[in-house]
Amino acid sequence: MISDRAKDVIKSGGEWVSSVDLENTLMGHPAILEAAVIGVPDDRWDERPMACVVLKPNVEATAEELRAWLTERTAKFCVPERWTFITEVPKTSVGKFDKKVLRAANTAGELSVEKLA
Repeated sequence: MISDRAKDVIKSGGEWVSSVDLENTLMGHPAILEAAVIGVPDDRWDERPMACVVLKPNVEATAEELRAWLTERTAKFCVPERWTFITEVPKTSVGKFDKKVLRAANTAGELSVEKLA
């Protein structure tokens, strides 16, 4: 769908942030099995990326560790302040990440979100 493709970029304070680039970079971390990045409303920047992360079995990582790792690999304005750890990324019938489900869960307050300063 074209409308969902448009949500693969997040306009944050006038800058375009690619959620796909962030996801691919995050999935390069040794502790991460899957990662989806969605845009969430932000009072200061209109919208900011939020990382939805699935850790590999029997592996631990904190949002702070993952943010530090990501900061070394991408532009600072792209790095999310909000992180949520989930058991799996919802998928469409063809196996693509279903970010509409994640956005709806976030809007409904169903995700446990950690906001880093």
